[in-house]
Amino acid sequence: MDIGKRDPITGQTITGHEWNGIEELNTPIPRVVLFFLAVTILFSVIYWILMPAWPIGTTYTRGLLGLDQKDIVQMQVERAQAERGAWTDEVVARSFDAIAADPELMTKIGETGPTLFADNCGVCHGVEGTGNPGFPDLSAKSWLWGGDPETLAETIRVGINATHPETRQSQMLAFGRDGILARSEIKDVAAYVQSLSDPQAVSGEPPERIQSGSDLFADNCAACHGEDARGMTEVGAPDLSDSIWIYGGDRQAILTTLMQGRQGQMPAWENRLSPTEIKILAIYVGTLGRTSQ
Repeated sequence: MDIGKRDPITGQTITGHEWNGIEELNTPIPRVVLFFLAVTILFSVIYWILMPAWPIGTTYTRGLLGLDQKDIVQMQVERAQAERGAWTDEVVARSFDAIAADPELMTKIGETGPTLFADNCGVCHGVEGTGNPGFPDLSAKSWLWGGDPETLAETIRVGINATHPETRQSQMLAFGRDGILARSEIKDVAAYVQSLSDPQAVSGEPPERIQSGSDLFADNCAACHGEDARGMTEVGAPDLSDSIWIYGGDRQAILTTLMQGRQGQMPAWENRLSPTEIKILAIYVGTLGRTSQ
């Protein structure tokens, strides 16, 4: 094939390649492509000169502008901290009641609280605070130790069954494992406890079993949970008369609790969070019931 041959329609020369009668034209690269290629090369050269670009051993070329992303991020962090300090200082200085009465401060807490809660508490209580098996639902307002902001802040600070010297202490006895009650007695107590929150679930139980469970409850459980089984925040004992459960309210879960006991733990956050962050968390947790609805 004649390589110098020209296509009669386009006037372009032929490359000499042919396939099934189709000849390939020697079409030049469009000038617009060459233009943008030249622009990008020029931009790259200018960028290399002005900005940090090339690694050289343990460092890199700084560029004529001397820009450093680490310095920029540091300045942004410092600016954000300064802006945050304007309202966090108010949180520190004011009482819980005064903060609750300030819509602007509560808006700031509502914006900051979710991230603070998700980063530190969400892994156990869920990002919405609705709890997980073994971890209380904080949006249900069924508090173990009390739900006012001061009490919540103290619980966050010292934890529950934690290593903090002032930690809150609470434990559910293992009535079965430690031989405090017989298996038949534990079954009676479980039936009675379940009847408090779900009477329909025990509708087929003999009345004498429920009565026996009630008597056993009064002798063994009322000291912590109260005679009406509504719990005692003084010792962190939950309300057994509602439908809110930490480990489950079905018969098997209640039997397991009575047999094996419970001793939940919550870390003490005093050495992990600042007093300001603890105060913000306490206020935010107190609003979870409203924000989750």
